[in-house]
Amino acid sequence: MLKDELLGDLKNAMKEKDDIKKNAIQMVRAAILQVEKDKSITLQDNQIIEIIAKEVKKRKDSISDYQKGGRQDIVEQIEKEIEILSKYLPKQLTKQEIEDIVKQVIQKVGATSIKDMGKVMKQAKEEMGVSAEGKVINQVVKELLD
Repeated sequence: MLKDELLGDLKNAMKEKDDIKKNAIQMVRAAILQVEKDKSITLQDNQIIEIIAKEVKKRKDSISDYQKGGRQDIVEQIEKEIEILSKYLPKQLTKQEIEDIVKQVIQKVGATSIKDMGKVMKQAKEEMGVSAEGKVINQVVKELLD
C-alpha cells in the first residue's frame, strides 16, 4: 500500500538525514491524515495519488513566485521535492498520448466546437486522472476544438 511505502521512505530519509525528502513526505502524510480525519475514512491508493498530485501541483505553481523574488535556493528545494513526490505518481502521459485520448473523447461526447469544451474536459480528466496535468489537457482541447 502506498501509505506504507511513504512511511518506509520517511524512515529512510530520517536515517539518511535527507531533510528535503523527509519534509516533502511528511507534508504529504499530513495532508493524507487530514483528509482521513476530516472525512472519517481510510484513503485508498488512488485517493492518495490524487493528494500527492495536488501537492506536486502546489509546488509547481509556487516556483514562478520564488523565481520572481530571486530565491533560487528555494526554487531548487521545491524542484527536489517535486522530483521526490513524482516518483509516487503514475507515469505522465506525453502530449501525443494526451492528444490521442482527447480526440477519442471529442468523438465520444460528440463535441463540435469550443462551446463543448466543458464536456470534453470533464470526460478527458476522468479518463486520464493524474497521468496528465489539467493545464496541458486544457491546451490540447483548445487546439483540437478551434
